[in-house]
Amino acid sequence: MIVPPKPANERARLATLRSLNILDTSSEERFDRLTRLAKRLFGVPIALVSLVDENRQWFKSCVGLNATETSRDISFCGHAIAHDDILMIPDARADERFHDNPLVVGEPGIRFYAGCPLAVPDGSKLGTLCLIDVRPRELGEEDRALLRDLAHMAEQEIAAVHLATMDELTELSNRRGFEALSQHALNVCKRLDRHATLLFFDLNDFKQINDTFGHAEGDRALATFADVLRHELRESDVIGRLGGDEFVVLLTEANGDQTSKVVQRLHDALAQRNVQGKRGYEIRFSVGHTEFDAQRHASIADLLASSDSRMYAHKQSLKSASRNARF
Repeated sequence: MIVPPKPANERARLATLRSLNILDTSSEERFDRLTRLAKRLFGVPIALVSLVDENRQWFKSCVGLNATETSRDISFCGHAIAHDDILMIPDARADERFHDNPLVVGEPGIRFYAGCPLAVPDGSKLGTLCLIDVRPRELGEEDRALLRDLAHMAEQEIAAVHLATMDELTELSNRRGFEALSQHALNVCKRLDRHATLLFFDLNDFKQINDTFGHAEGDRALATFADVLRHELRESDVIGRLGGDEFVVLLTEANGDQTSKVVQRLHDALAQRNVQGKRGYEIRFSVGHTEFDAQRHASIADLLASSDSRMYAHKQSLKSASRNARF
């Protein structure tokens, strides 16, 4: 048996998958409809919508199989997401990757497998729509095209889930997506005893930008700030827009000194954008931050509340300093 390879973009792929907040959720008719249809059209006993997590494959929809997940190391779908098109195994007993796989020599006794990767717009392949039979067989070109069509329908349903977790204007995670992804990151930090810090940003005088220059320009200011966050922070940091002019970032493996350097780097990058933009206004921010303490912060909601309060205090201090400077 050969263990499935990890895609080159594995970290980003997992981040996208977890931001959907779809793992370990209840069955949904829109996915179950597709697996029932696939089972009937192809005459197979098993059809799955499988999502490949870090160490497992989890079935969002499953017809003909009682399991809800299996180890990634023995998964056929783990191999399929390394391909751009359908992975077809006519007879698993004759394939060196699978001939001694527990799912082949034991239950459910897989012989035939065909899995079409399910991709999202950034190119990440999150899982597959797959067909499984307990007897050897093959798919002709017409059947392959049909499987691709059904997989595209599954991708559209995943895209609908993705839109529910993404802020369309900035293309950052929205509140729902951020909370799901950052909670997972916090759980990892707690388990490995790693540092984490939550930053809560609010743009200063944003209402004035909207009132003076119009809402379209306000949207451009929000998109610019989001772009600065994306470019200046690490791939492992979780970034989101909660709504309005409020943004949040969960820095992983960052202590107080590192956090201060990150904030300064953001100030510097934003100042450069302001000079380059020549928009007639400056994008500036207030920020509050809280270091994660597993004893005081049971969830991401606790960190958000604490950092929000500290951000507000920072904003008030900036306003006071500005008033005093005028007198």
